[in-house]
Amino acid sequence: MTDAGAVNTLVVGYGNSLRSDDGVGRHAAARLADDPRLRGATVLSQHQLTPELAVDVSTASLVILVDASTDEMPGVITVRRVDPASAAGSTWSHHLEPAGLVALAIELWGAAPAVFEVGVGAASLELGDRLSPTVERALPCVVDAVAAIVAEHAPR
Repeated sequence: MTDAGAVNTLVVGYGNSLRSDDGVGRHAAARLADDPRLRGATVLSQHQLTPELAVDVSTASLVILVDASTDEMPGVITVRRVDPASAAGSTWSHHLEPAGLVALAIELWGAAPAVFEVGVGAASLELGDRLSPTVERALPCVVDAVAAIVAEHAPR
């Protein structure tokens, strides 16, 4: 992939880094920031998705959100496209779900790119600043999943 492949790509890894596996998105963002497959992308590490991110979403050509999931078995990685329609009628606050963030970008700026959520099944959400061994082992695959999405959506 050339440098142009990740231009205007926004990657947001988010979660609470003091709640063990809830911080997996932030750990992934740290690795992705130095990954040459994402050269040209903007990679952010956030505690949560906030309304302020809607402007960044509205100007990106591709957005990938990385977070822990309690819906999957520990270490299992899922990739799904975010449907902003599922957030119709939502109220905006200091914290947003992925669909709400995309819907806000559409509502305020009339634009939103393709948005994907990469989820990682959490083994522990207890207090702690380290990932569980299961999620730590999954981290390289999370990075690869994000890089694969970027490569798939690179201009041809």
